[in-house]
Order: sequence, then C-alpha cells, then structure tokens
Amino acid sequence: MKSFLIIGMSTFGTHLCKKLYSLGAEVMIADKSDRVIESMMPYAVSAKIADCTDTDVLKSFGVDEFDTCFVCLGDHFSDALEITYMLKDLGAKKVISEVNRDIETKFLLSNGADQVVYPEYDLAQRIAVSESNDSIFDVVELSSGYAIYEVSTPHVWRGKTIKDLNIRQRHHLNIVAIKKEGDLIPALSPDYTFNKDDHLLVMGHVDDLEKIV
Repeated sequence: MKSFLIIGMSTFGTHLCKKLYSLGAEVMIADKSDRVIESMMPYAVSAKIADCTDTDVLKSFGVDEFDTCFVCLGDHFSDALEITYMLKDLGAKKVISEVNRDIETKFLLSNGADQVVYPEYDLAQRIAVSESNDSIFDVVELSSGYAIYEVSTPHVWRGKTIKDLNIRQRHHLNIVAIKKEGDLIPALSPDYTFNKDDHLLVMGHVDDLEKIV
C-alpha cells in the first residue's frame, strides 16, 4: 500500500485526499487551519495542524518515508516554493506541486518539484478539446506534445483490423485500448476489427492525433 503526504488543503488538495482515500492509500495531511483539518480527518490516517514552512515541522513528518509528497497551497506560491525545496532537501522521494499560473512552473521545477499540476489549465484544455470536436470524448495530456485521446472510430477504419491499417507505422499512433459498450478492452490483437460504435483510446503526438479526427 502506497503512502502519501499532502501539505495544504486547497480545493485540489482536498479532492486529491478523498480520491486517494477511496483507492485505499494511506494519506497524511497537514494544514494551518484547524477547521479544514477537522473536516478532512475521516479521509486521512494522520492529520497535523502545522506551519509547514518550518523545517523542524517537516522533519517531524519523516518525509522520506512517503511514496509521494504533494504541495497543494493554492495561491500561496512563496510558501509552496519554500516547502517544495525543503521536502527534496529532506530526502522526499517524489514531490508534486500545484501551480495556478504558468510562470510558477519553472520556479517549482528548478527548486525540487519532480512534477507540477495545473488543475484549472488541465481541465480547460480537456473541455476545449472535447467540446470543439464531436469525435473526441476525452483527452489526457502527457508531456512534450503527447496525449491520449478517446475518440469515435474514424469512418475509414471501420471494418478493418489494426494490422490492415498499419496504424503505428502509417499514423505514428498506438491503440491503448477500446471502450465497447462501457467495457474497457486493453491489449488488442492485431486482428481486432474496428466497429463504428467503438471508442478508441489512442496515444500519440497531438499533431498526429488531430489528423485522424
């Protein structure tokens, strides 16, 4: 079972905590607000009311024992920057920090963050892509211009197999899975024949993905 430390109960932090709890993970949370901590205690194995910009406080958490430490402080960027740096300095295995502006990303990455999340930007991107094209049902952005699209089966692919279409070589795309009547079917055979009602989970560069939709 993985264990996580979440510092800061921003909107993102609270949703993250509840989801990790529902997945059976062990979660420790910390925030300055006693009211917030009290409301989130049912979703954590440990909860601390603390100022995490204090090095001694972070040391007491044993941050090197967690699989991932999250810094979720919303608009308090200077505190997030300081805490991110101290977590890595104290031996945290992985630090993921929340950002609210593009400019914050490079500072956090250069000061110890292994990854940043930009919840409002990510949600806006997903909605914009899916709503702008009726063939796209969802999108998950990866890195360096790559993504996974959930799309309806392109008309010219229907009735043909993965092998017939030579998708990887011709389109530079990978079929991750198929959604059929609500069921997810991964690891498809090269002989799988596409149907018009299939939803395809396709991974590749955004430029290549857009060509098929």
